[in-house]
Amino acid sequence: MKIPFVDRRVVDHFDFLLIALILPIIATSIFLVNEINETLATKQLFYVLIGFLLFAGAFIFPLRSLTWLIPFAYWVGIAMLIAVEFFGVTRLGAQRWLEIPFVGLTVQPSEIMKPAFILMLGYLIHRRPPPKEGYGWIDFAKLSFYILLPFLLIAMQPDLGTALVLLLVGFGVLLAVGMRRKIWITLIVVALAGGALGHEVLLKDYQKQRIADFISEDPSYHVRQSMIAIGSGGLAGKPVEEATQTQLRFLPIATSDFLFAYHVERFGFLGAVALIALYILLVLHLFSLNSKVRGDYLSMVTITATAILIFIYMSINIAMTVGLAPVVGLPLPLFSHGGSSFITFMVLFAIIENLLAFRFNFLYTSALNSVE
Repeated sequence: MKIPFVDRRVVDHFDFLLIALILPIIATSIFLVNEINETLATKQLFYVLIGFLLFAGAFIFPLRSLTWLIPFAYWVGIAMLIAVEFFGVTRLGAQRWLEIPFVGLTVQPSEIMKPAFILMLGYLIHRRPPPKEGYGWIDFAKLSFYILLPFLLIAMQPDLGTALVLLLVGFGVLLAVGMRRKIWITLIVVALAGGALGHEVLLKDYQKQRIADFISEDPSYHVRQSMIAIGSGGLAGKPVEEATQTQLRFLPIATSDFLFAYHVERFGFLGAVALIALYILLVLHLFSLNSKVRGDYLSMVTITATAILIFIYMSINIAMTVGLAPVVGLPLPLFSHGGSSFITFMVLFAIIENLLAFRFNFLYTSALNSVE
């Protein structure tokens, strides 16, 4: 029996290099987490299983035939973010989760919002592509509404780190697809002028303290221990029994926010370079895919946004561990222990593979339209 979605063209368009780049990151993460905490490693394997199952589901989903569902998913995500304000579960002083009735599990709507947010931008830009000279003020205002709405709702939780990431991804996509220069000049001036006001009005006391710790000569305890772990790794790292910063629990949050520090403690400078090189290759490869989907703005926006998202998360997390950025709790993609972030990125990769593998449908439609 022939499976309907199995087609030679699907295999031809599937990007195997993307999978080859992410698998070493996932495998290294599981290996390191297992050395620190076998229980957490078991949970991480469960997250990986769920992530790949959702990858398979998202890959075979007929997205191009059901693009009308994208606005629906976006507004469901917005509704969930609003629900957090009234029914959210509070952990570590932040109200960011919703509890799933009867099963005792929680979901973080801000993570669910990321794929919906990226797809919504792609949907809007695909429906109204930028003119040759770039979007003007009216189009900029319309697109900005869909960027600023989730930004404000997530910032209220408070989760300013995730909110700012979405803001940067959203406006980064607009910069990539084309905006008129005067809009960007105005935007930069407003951002610089509002920076000081935002520090006083928008930031919570603990967020201001993180910035104060960052700019002070004496880093926080977390960063200090992270830098000691990184420095102790030397050129080629040390055996697990000699990685005392982590094994003796000096390094806090070693399996999640500061797993990169343990990675360097174990594998040294060479291991750090290898991991960073994998991320850089992944980001560059994603950007290179845009040459294959030129004119298909749904694919271009999804690929570009995912590349920007990975780059921001990677840069901030690694900079945070070496004291070059405030501690904001952004995980290293596919590497830090945790389910929400891992599943989000796996779904994004599946959507990209879906748009690539089934793009012959788009090419066929485009050819018909050009003939007409």
